[in-house]
Amino acid sequence: MVSISKENILEKLAAVKDPELGKDLVSLGMISDIIIKNGNVGFSIEVDPKRGPSLEPLRKEAENVVRKIPGVLSVSAVLTAHRGIQKSENNPTTSKDQQPVASASGKSRELAPDVKNIIAVASGKGGVGKSTTALNVAISLTLQGLKVGILDADIYGPSLPRMIDVNEKPKSKDGKTLEPIEKYGLKCMSIGFLVPEDTPTIWRGPMVMSALEQMLKDVAWGNLDALVVDMPPGTGDAQLTMSQRVPLAGAVIVSTPQDIALLDARKGLNMFKKVNVPVLGIVENMSTFICPKCGEPTDIFGTGGAEQEALRLGVDFLGGIPLHRDIRTTSDDGTPIVLESPDSIHSKSYRDIASAIWENVDKQRKAPPAIKGL
Repeated sequence: MVSISKENILEKLAAVKDPELGKDLVSLGMISDIIIKNGNVGFSIEVDPKRGPSLEPLRKEAENVVRKIPGVLSVSAVLTAHRGIQKSENNPTTSKDQQPVASASGKSRELAPDVKNIIAVASGKGGVGKSTTALNVAISLTLQGLKVGILDADIYGPSLPRMIDVNEKPKSKDGKTLEPIEKYGLKCMSIGFLVPEDTPTIWRGPMVMSALEQMLKDVAWGNLDALVVDMPPGTGDAQLTMSQRVPLAGAVIVSTPQDIALLDARKGLNMFKKVNVPVLGIVENMSTFICPKCGEPTDIFGTGGAEQEALRLGVDFLGGIPLHRDIRTTSDDGTPIVLESPDSIHSKSYRDIASAIWENVDKQRKAPPAIKGL
């Protein structure tokens, strides 16, 4: 593989000039946080927060020049307001905010503008079956006749390529916009399509946020009724980016019945409420285990915990998914169970949950606007 160095990157970026300051990005000290990993490059461009919304062309130009370096597979640049950028030697700025410049005001529909409803599927912790739920729900929505896409927003641990058995890279017709992979009636995108499966993604928060925005804005999603976003677990940068930059139709929380999982699910639910994202409901995964030999149910992780939590928090309980080997094997084999075993009780559960989610999305869409002060 061709060796890529920070010196190569800075040399290319020295040709990119700030349109207002009249000097190149390198001499102005605007480049920071350069990361190189297996042909994938990321860096930050530090700018005055007030200028952020107007500098999107500058960010793209910087990405394009670095993309021309031999051996570079992908480039992710993000505008950040990390420290003051000097306009001249006698007039330095004094901003010390460490926040992403991008904001939701007036900008949100730049991201996936033709998608009617963006639905986040989230969890407070990992290992609760959130990705499996997101994929089977997305396919269930297509079975209702809807045009649906799925975005794997877990930059550090993408699972969608394995779950749909795809190892090809997305193509681009114009060299700027990626065409989503199409499988099982879905339009699909994941960072896992762009990097090898066993390659770790070692990126800082601003790079993760930039990558998420690019997978929404620079992907030809087209006209979709719904885009299901498989969120990474927790309440970090990715969740805030999606909540603040994207007009989410709502969020679905996935949990297992035991108390520790419900505690984390509650945190995730409260996060979405604080950023004014409607919570469409809670799904209880691994709700019970039915013995394949004797048919007796066993509540390995307890039972009814998510339903009781939903009632306590005043949100809908969307349904439960039983713990079963077939769900795991079909996910590992890249053939989701709603397609592999459409008549199974597990598939029916996913379809019922998808219907409940879509019904709540429709309710949110038709709800009258809230009037402050009442």
